[in-house]
Amino acid sequence: MASRVAAASAYLFVPANRPDRYAKALDSGADAVIVDLEDAVALPLKEQARATLAQWIRDNGPQPRLWVRVNAADTVWHADDVAGFAALPLAGIVLPKAEDPKAVGAIAARLPQGSGVIALIETATGLADMRQIARVPGVARLAFGSIDAQVDLGMQCGPEEEELLHLRVEMVLASRLAGIAPPVDGVTTAFDDEDFLAKMVLRARRLGFGAKLCIHPKQVAGVKQGFMPTPAELAWAREVMTAVRASDGGAISLNGKMIDRPVIMQAEKFLHQAGELQD
Repeated sequence: MASRVAAASAYLFVPANRPDRYAKALDSGADAVIVDLEDAVALPLKEQARATLAQWIRDNGPQPRLWVRVNAADTVWHADDVAGFAALPLAGIVLPKAEDPKAVGAIAARLPQGSGVIALIETATGLADMRQIARVPGVARLAFGSIDAQVDLGMQCGPEEEELLHLRVEMVLASRLAGIAPPVDGVTTAFDDEDFLAKMVLRARRLGFGAKLCIHPKQVAGVKQGFMPTPAELAWAREVMTAVRASDGGAISLNGKMIDRPVIMQAEKFLHQAGELQD
């Protein structure tokens, strides 16, 4: 579960009340699909959407790449959402407005082995407690609900959300301290602007995020490419590993720079992402 989750970089949302889009989303190239029972579904349609999605899963068998975003813990739909999907063969449950580590743990405890929880951090309380949330057994990843967070905090951010930079760094730190996969960055709403998306993915990768939420299939390819090592990084990683093999256990240098264990680990990570190095 952990390695599969960590390898996923593009998480594509699809509305739960659009069953005609489930299979299309899974065929879009996205590493994972989040079927959304929360924001994407109008209030009168939530129960029908839940029943439709559950039946589709039962009809189509195990879905190891499919996550379900349930309604938040303080809503009337939450308990039935969790009960309806906890035992189904899915990647797991995405919990919006995750705030209470005990509530997160209660959901995780109901999931079968191989499934997990993605805790969507999008409120002041969630941000304050995300180190504790990340440590809850069964939490696979944190994800940043940057738009909702702005509303909850009363912030008015620019297009690049520079005002949220420190919160993103804290989320990366919380994930690392908990020993879980790097977090999932929030959505970019301008789904027709490839250059802007590439810029936002590059920033996320540089900060230590490992994935990004997508609101449109058009974003999937750009997100996946953005989290892959560049040709220059791959060339550097190959040179590092060649120098390591030639060192015969002695001191290692490359282009006048010493190569220590952290540098080797970074090179191995690049080569692993590119499929040139196996676990």
